[in-house]
Amino acid sequence: MVTVSGSHVRGCAIGYRLYDVGYEIDLAQVAARVPAEQLTRFVPSPEVASALSIPRPPLVVHLGAVALGGALAGVPATLSARVYDFGVIAMRLRVGEHAGPRSWDEFSAFGNRVTAALATTTAFHDAIVGLCARLGPAIDRPDLSEVTEDYCVFRLAEWTLADGAPAALDTIPDAALTSLLLQEARPVNAATTRALLPHRFSYYADDLAVLSWEHALVMAPGLEESDVEWVLEFANAQLLELRYYDTRLGEDLPRLYAEIEAARRRGRWLFRRRFGKLLGRLYRVNADTTEVVERAEGALKVTNDVYLARIYGAAMEIFRAREWRADVDRKLGIIRDTYGMLNAEAQAGRSELLEWMIVVLIVAELAMALYRGPG
Repeated sequence: MVTVSGSHVRGCAIGYRLYDVGYEIDLAQVAARVPAEQLTRFVPSPEVASALSIPRPPLVVHLGAVALGGALAGVPATLSARVYDFGVIAMRLRVGEHAGPRSWDEFSAFGNRVTAALATTTAFHDAIVGLCARLGPAIDRPDLSEVTEDYCVFRLAEWTLADGAPAALDTIPDAALTSLLLQEARPVNAATTRALLPHRFSYYADDLAVLSWEHALVMAPGLEESDVEWVLEFANAQLLELRYYDTRLGEDLPRLYAEIEAARRRGRWLFRRRFGKLLGRLYRVNADTTEVVERAEGALKVTNDVYLARIYGAAMEIFRAREWRADVDRKLGIIRDTYGMLNAEAQAGRSELLEWMIVVLIVAELAMALYRGPG
């Protein structure tokens, strides 16, 4: 088992903040509105390209260097944005990329400073507001949501022991990682550590991925972006969409109920005139939510790469994506049931109106017959 106290690591931190900025983003228009030197398209590594199905690969907008303050003053940081067609932009801040080797304790302390700084920095918000203004009509139904998703990946390129030999990654104890991934200064109970860090993956002898709710440790040769990082980012983008639409539906339902009750109190005939608007709104909410969520879920499929599939599945399990999707589906079910109930009531109202019209016509015919008299 590796003793981390005398070991050294070389790496950086990548902080993410993901935003829902609208219903859909036209990537072709994004490419037309961003200078070519600032733009790249996501391309998976050749080793896994055939294992990933990405119908509409996202675009990466490189925004340049960012000056951080406080405990990270002077630490190099660069900002970029990954633009997904289903309405999400992931802001990505790489911090400390060119630093030399540090002891594990120093890197853990650095990771804690980065996490604290990401929670308070205005760099993300300022950049997303400016980027949305630049993209303009490329964003369909623009609406910068207050629902965001934060995540931080600690990216290591090497881990060496005190004697300079590479660390055996499969022997590093989870307890050694709690100061970084759980941000705990005090020792954590072994059972708690196992419960909070149950997901640990390796494929080669020199790679490692350990996932938690808010952080991940990813090690692979070199500091260029790995496929693991992108899969984790995409899982966060999916989570954001589920959380956003869960929040939106939760806000819409009480308003819809209030509108229905208000319409009923105004009287039967006025209610029917407003009925069409209510039914149309219910239909649009259901259709739009279903389309965007399914588009987000279908934007990435991991086919025959077991390693990435396991990491993606573990991330979605940690993020409780299944529970979020169930909550969205439950609220959509309520909307569909409400639509059916109101539509049935509208049809009953139309049938009643038709019956009254028939009665009026019969009475009018009888009255005219009586008025003309016999023969």
